[in-house]
Amino acid sequence: MTSSEPPAEPTYADRVFRSPAAMAGGGLLIAIIAWIVVDALIRGEGRTPWLALAAALFAVPLIVAFTFRPAVYVNDERLRIRNPFRTVTVPWGAVADVRAGYSSELLTRSGAKYQLWAIPVSLRQRKRAARRQMQRATDDPHGRTSVSADVSDDEARMAPADRTIAELRATAERLGAKPGPQGEESSRWAVELLAPLATGAVLLLVLVAL
Repeated sequence: MTSSEPPAEPTYADRVFRSPAAMAGGGLLIAIIAWIVVDALIRGEGRTPWLALAAALFAVPLIVAFTFRPAVYVNDERLRIRNPFRTVTVPWGAVADVRAGYSSELLTRSGAKYQLWAIPVSLRQRKRAARRQMQRATDDPHGRTSVSADVSDDEARMAPADRTIAELRATAERLGAKPGPQGEESSRWAVELLAPLATGAVLLLVLVAL
């Protein structure tokens, strides 16, 4: 007996956008904090080891929140924005625009606006990309201006953040009208980071006040 149902479409893993520079900086800061805490535990006297542990309990979640945690997950149904202390899930049908000015932002049809911490805008990279475009546009062995060679690869020579935003905007335009990725955005707070952060802050204040 054969089934009349069509075969299910394959499910692909989410595409993930992160900031490698932020993650590298976060790893370096955590390594420095670990060294300070170990040194305090070995050589510290009195309340010093406890102060070091409380400060680490406060600082490490803060560093993780702003360096390792930010990410943007994309599939054919929705876009999930993981910012330092909140995760927002937005179906493509609810996306009004994705843009990059001084920061990367997503606007929804309900009027909400969310920053994309995982896609930081670098004005230096943007200026460098603009200089490359200008150099390529005027690069001619006979001293003439040539613009025809740059029409097809303008996007490839954009700043990385602008290129990613352009890709997300094109995806929103392509998938936003389909029946599947519809609905409203939802969000939740990152309790797994806020709880140890608050605990470390309270312990630090208590130890300093004693």
